[in-house]
Amino acid sequence: MADRAAVPEVIWARPERAGRGPKPAYSRADIAAAAVRIADGGGLDAVSMRHVAAELGCGTMSLYNYVPRKEDLYELMVDAVSGEHEEWEPSGDWRADMIRVAHQTRTLMHRHPWLPRLMSPVYGFSPNALRYLEHCLACLDPVEATYGTKMQLVGLLNGVVTMYVTNELATAERSRSLPWSEEQENAVRIAYLGSQIAGGAYPRMAAAFMEDPGPIDLDAVFDMALRKVLDAFDPERGQSNAN
Repeated sequence: MADRAAVPEVIWARPERAGRGPKPAYSRADIAAAAVRIADGGGLDAVSMRHVAAELGCGTMSLYNYVPRKEDLYELMVDAVSGEHEEWEPSGDWRADMIRVAHQTRTLMHRHPWLPRLMSPVYGFSPNALRYLEHCLACLDPVEATYGTKMQLVGLLNGVVTMYVTNELATAERSRSLPWSEEQENAVRIAYLGSQIAGGAYPRMAAAFMEDPGPIDLDAVFDMALRKVLDAFDPERGQSNAN
């Protein structure tokens, strides 16, 4: 918008409706839900102010009265799906609680495959995102560490989940575009890899495959990655590993 103020603005600090005048036809929740539906159906690139306005049945220009920028629309979307995180009373076992949080985030990202692209700290301070962070910190109450360290743990865990799911989604997208099945391609690639290793040029790789010929349990790899992150913040585990 040409008349938009060139100053930083937080959408959550902006009143949802003016103190006077008629009641707005749409709420932020309505707008976010429409944008999420579009992204779930056609990906993040399908989300535009014009498409969201059409989904709501209003004019594009009128939508700017509610959401000044497309970046604000993204923030509404992230907040909306962040509200899908389940909260529970912390069990006292902070490792189990954080692994549960990570699995929930993984499920959420698969439900909304566009979400990993918007996993930015910029969108981390919306109402639902703050509730999520507060819940994580409550789960980490048994950890004797500063809140800064606990925030690092949450950030690293989210980073692992985001990276892992991004790879899962990319692999699935590639498989859908192939003219043959994933099983057929894997068989051909494994056969080729076996022929290369059998030639003797890669003795360490040959030893690795002798130890574990596969197939790889991707869920087990995910859990192992989570445990490695948690180990770094667990004094007892860290001391055990040092010995």
